[in-house]
Amino acid sequence: MDATSYGPGLLGFLVVAAIGLALFFLLKNMNKQMRKIQVPHDEREDERRGNGPEA
Repeated sequence: MDATSYGPGLLGFLVVAAIGLALFFLLKNMNKQMRKIQVPHDEREDERRGNGPEA
């Protein structure tokens, strides 16, 4: 057997596939959690932009 006749094999593929699958589900869950966040409305930001009640 010479130095170029071997590679990562099945175990290497399974490890990389498992990491990719875990990343997919983590990103999917993160997006679901980000959609749940309620951002409070800042009235001072509207006043700085000229969109407040005084405008």
